[in-house]
Amino acid sequence: MTRQTEGRGRLYDTVLDTVGNTPAIRINRLAPDHVTVYVKAEAFNPGGSVKDRLALNIIEAAEASGALKPGQTVVEATSGNTGIGLAMVCAAKGYPLVITMVETFSVERRRLMRFLGAKVVLTPKEQKGTGMYQKAKELAEKNGWFFARQFETEANADIHEHTTGREIMADFDGQRLDYFVSGFGTGGTVTGVSRVLRRERPETKIILSEPDNAAMVQSGVAQERTEDGEPAASHPAFNPHPIQGWTPDFIPLVLQEALDKGGYDDLLLVGGPESIAASRDLALKEGIFTGISGGATFATALKVAEKAPKGAVILAMLPDTGERYLSTPLFDGIEAEMSEEEIALMRSTPGYQMGG
Repeated sequence: MTRQTEGRGRLYDTVLDTVGNTPAIRINRLAPDHVTVYVKAEAFNPGGSVKDRLALNIIEAAEASGALKPGQTVVEATSGNTGIGLAMVCAAKGYPLVITMVETFSVERRRLMRFLGAKVVLTPKEQKGTGMYQKAKELAEKNGWFFARQFETEANADIHEHTTGREIMADFDGQRLDYFVSGFGTGGTVTGVSRVLRRERPETKIILSEPDNAAMVQSGVAQERTEDGEPAASHPAFNPHPIQGWTPDFIPLVLQEALDKGGYDDLLLVGGPESIAASRDLALKEGIFTGISGGATFATALKVAEKAPKGAVILAMLPDTGERYLSTPLFDGIEAEMSEEEIALMRSTPGYQMGG
């Protein structure tokens, strides 16, 4: 049988109209036999990650309210994916963009944002996520720029309630959905989706995950905040971890709604090495390319699957693509040059031999 496509049945006025409607894809080789596992692949967004959704909504909500003026510079603190999403949105709409980012985040993220026209200001690793946040705030206040405030703005969870949650409802209409698994960066995904699931699919258990060496939610220690909900200090339970995009060194205000209102049923911890291994397994055995954060969510989903009853259906969020992790431990051992086995293959036939 030859696969066929028929187009989307519409023409798009702008790249921004292609944000959302990402596919839920069945896992065929890695899932235990007694359950069915799907992943929601957010790499299908035009900027390659789930953060395209909130980036678009933050800008359009600010335009609608008048908080963002034509031609005004936008500034935001980000580990990368929100910055890439904002760079795409700002390029399409004509806003200058300045990003602040901790110096340890991958160089691919910096180059992608700069390629899309953003300026990227790096902050010292010793100051962690709160340092990049404070730098963005300082720049906004000094220059009269629009501070996107992804960690506090209502526009973040709202877009997941109205897009991500609605897509899940449509895709699983008339089907079982026993578990929804998500990590958190800002907390927008789990907060927004939980509003929908609690209201319309209360039987679905929501599983939240965080790094095992940065278990801030599990610690039970409240986040110190300013009156505006901003982080006043680094959370005492935070430690550096390799799951870029997950858990800055504070609990975001956007996540606090889910914590306070029962927006999740269970909290599971996941380690960096198992997250990397899960991402590699998805690539090698399912052909699904995702980053370390996607590997972390999938590894958590497999833990859920182990104890889930027969016939259970699990959906895990995959936040982004793996291409922005080329310089991270995810690609350790993946070389640009030929291996000995590849050289042997090259030499196994007489033609088209490389020199040396």
